Amino acid sequence: MIFPDQVGILICTNAKGIVMVEKIESCDAITRLSEILRRVEAGESFTITNRGKDVADVVPSVGNNRLQIIRAIANIKKAQKTNVSDSELKWMTQLGQK
Repeated sequence: MIFPDQVGILICTNAKGIVMVEKIESCDAITRLSEILRRVEAGESFTITNRGKDVADVVPSVGNNRLQIIRAIANIKKAQKTNVSDSELKWMTQLGQK
């Protein structure tokens, strides 16, 4: 369900909770495209408008999230396979106590 806000922000509710969606006029979106893409990459969402009419939603890519998940799982598996000798473990333990 979507609730329009008075300051160009939409509050969208979904199964994961509440997500803020900022509305941006198309001419502003063109000027600020690099900034918008950085913010979308960080997880934000935007609705692009043309003369006040919603025309497009810019949301984080699902494919990008999958790639990050696959990389994280690979790193975890790699870390699990790391062999640490007893002397290295003792040295790391002593280092952590300082």
